[in-house]
Amino acid sequence: MVNTKSYTERSESTSSPVTRRLFQLIESKKSNLCASVDVRTTEELLSLIDKLGPFICLVKTHIDIIDDFSYEGTIVPLLELSKKHNFMIFEDRKFADIGNTVKHQYTGGVYKIAQWADLTNAHGVTGEGVVKGLKEGAKETTDEPRGLLMLAELSSKGSLAYGEYSQKTVEIAKSDKEFVMGFIAQNYMGGTEEGFDWVIMTPGVGLDDKGDSLGQQYRTVDEVVANGTDVIIVGRGLFGKGRDPVVEGQRYKEAGWNAYLKRVGKN
Repeated sequence: MVNTKSYTERSESTSSPVTRRLFQLIESKKSNLCASVDVRTTEELLSLIDKLGPFICLVKTHIDIIDDFSYEGTIVPLLELSKKHNFMIFEDRKFADIGNTVKHQYTGGVYKIAQWADLTNAHGVTGEGVVKGLKEGAKETTDEPRGLLMLAELSSKGSLAYGEYSQKTVEIAKSDKEFVMGFIAQNYMGGTEEGFDWVIMTPGVGLDDKGDSLGQQYRTVDEVVANGTDVIIVGRGLFGKGRDPVVEGQRYKEAGWNAYLKRVGKN
């Protein structure tokens, strides 16, 4: 049974401060769109985000693919854009190691993810320690609330993240109601009967494309939102070859919001 409560209702009952802020932001902007901006230069990253900013609730980065990364040159202006356009930042790091290691990966190195990313994500393959390590890192780095998504299901063809693996990942997520805010998943993950209100974010969403040559598979906006998705993650559909990010940003924003209104019975 998918969640048919509004974002506002859910923001008032969640125990995750990051979820609360995200749902309030989504409601205020009438956008459940996350832009996945996987590009190689700081200039292109910031330019695309500036164009897409008015239409999104979240930007998803893979900061380690930026060839000319620097904290001052890349992250500082990214944070300025997040204030200008009122969106949150999700670093798609996919942590997958023991707690002590992920803590240092999250807080240190050149990227210092915990300093600037409102949320990040992790695989469940190493067990509960990954949650504990990342939470410790967040608390030691900043007073700002941070959130974690667990990777329960993936959109790529042949993914091993399904069935028992997905269920075990859900059990790991239950170990921390405040820090773990939900899942990267293709389906509603349950939990409401136990008092969990997971945020479901879904990649592999497209209005036009069905997939690519490297195993990505796309589903429609209406399909994923009706199935329980709270935030749609769109990348090349917004800025791929021949596409205008402003036009596509508006288009996906409206599609995502209308699909949500249908799900909660307001449309």
